[in-house]
Amino acid sequence: MLDLAGSACRFLFNWQRKMKYTFLVLLGCLALAIPNALLAQQSSQLLTHGAMTECYAGRVAQDRTSRVGHFEKGQALGEQAVALDDRSAEAHFALFCNLGELMRVDGELNITSIMGFSRVTKELDRTLELAPDHLDAMSAKGTFLLRLPSLLGGDREKGEKLLRYVLLKSPQSVNARLSLAKSYCVDGRHSEALSLASEALDLAQAKRLDDFAPEAAKVLAQLRTNAAKAN
Repeated sequence: MLDLAGSACRFLFNWQRKMKYTFLVLLGCLALAIPNALLAQQSSQLLTHGAMTECYAGRVAQDRTSRVGHFEKGQALGEQAVALDDRSAEAHFALFCNLGELMRVDGELNITSIMGFSRVTKELDRTLELAPDHLDAMSAKGTFLLRLPSLLGGDREKGEKLLRYVLLKSPQSVNARLSLAKSYCVDGRHSEALSLASEALDLAQAKRLDDFAPEAAKVLAQLRTNAAKAN
């Protein structure tokens, strides 16, 4: 009996020692993993900031070559940010920003490249999946719904509803105003369209949004021409 008891005690002692060792190893791994995870997150944030900076620079650049160069650099930074932190809504939106701008670098959104378009929408949808209340992403989604044909998922009613929600939550949104103004013009609601576009231009100029002011001025001029023709 004493031998059995002694064996049991030794077994228990050895088991406890092994468990203690295993616990310490796991604790050490966790201590190493946490800084690495934080480092990856911080690196992703820096890359995301860089990607958005390139997207803005591309939007205000005057020549096509510079615009494409900024957007392609922003795309590369966005891809790195997403690779480091796939659960970062801002990283996915930064990638979407550059991909989307590349698709419309020669004017309105070009959807002839199905693969490219699919990737743009994938990044936008991923942004909203991670952050359903991301207003910039919601504004972009609403714009997509207005511009796309129904065969590619377009839905003007849903798009307008989404943009009105964005304006409710963010009354100074320039992009939502411009997209909604264009849609109202198509419906013959010229007075409302002109009001929205005029407000968008005033906001863009007051806030010194160099990437939106030229577009707002162009849209307002076009809407005035359309309204004059309608009358």
